[in-house]
Amino acid sequence: MPGMSDDALRDLPVKEGFRLRGIAMTRTETFTDAAFAFALTLLVVSIDSVPSTYEELWFAVQGIPAFGLSCALLFLFWYGHWNWSRHYGLEDFPSMVLSFVLVFVMLCYVYPMKYVTSIFVAWITDRRLEVDANINSVDELYGIFTIYSIGFVALCLVVLLLYVRAWAMRNDLRLDVVERHVTRTEIGTWLILAGVGGLAILMGLFAPRHPLTVPGWAYMLLPVIMPAWGTVRERQLERLRREPDTAASS
Repeated sequence: MPGMSDDALRDLPVKEGFRLRGIAMTRTETFTDAAFAFALTLLVVSIDSVPSTYEELWFAVQGIPAFGLSCALLFLFWYGHWNWSRHYGLEDFPSMVLSFVLVFVMLCYVYPMKYVTSIFVAWITDRRLEVDANINSVDELYGIFTIYSIGFVALCLVVLLLYVRAWAMRNDLRLDVVERHVTRTEIGTWLILAGVGGLAILMGLFAPRHPLTVPGWAYMLLPVIMPAWGTVRERQLERLRREPDTAASS
């Protein structure tokens, strides 16, 4: 955190070469965690009451795969905030505002996310699983992907801005060469995620209605781009660790 002495910095726990300035939970992190937990309760298998018949129970069970995918997406953003909190320990006003915006967007995003994951599960199982989501036209399919992608991009941009805030505070936080490299890597990661989501928005708004231009295909770029980005940055990080003085500009 800003203003730490040399002794305090040396005493910080270190994870993968990064000094954890936020090992103690802040009120902002506690609030954010509680909001994510509440979002999970909204995602729980969507039924109005406890199943009272086998048919109701079976319908509820069939919603588990979509629930799992939604949880995985929520985990992506929760982990982004958790990682940022542990690395920098910031609780200044801009960071608190951005964390609040993250919670707001995430709670607005919950139901479009569950809707899209339900449609995806129905598609990959050829509707063998009965899910509580239906699409009546191609225009509706493009529309729901556009709404989903707007939420996805908004969440990515908020997490991105949190890391940009940390980068702006790099001198106050006394980030070393490795820590600056990791921070830039995180900024690049969230830029890529937001960029792919932005492409999906453009496809949803302007692409011709065709099976090959369904906006969801844009997200298939991530399994290719993200490992490549991680590999490049990891190799640069290894060079930094071997030659910290000459590679500071990586």
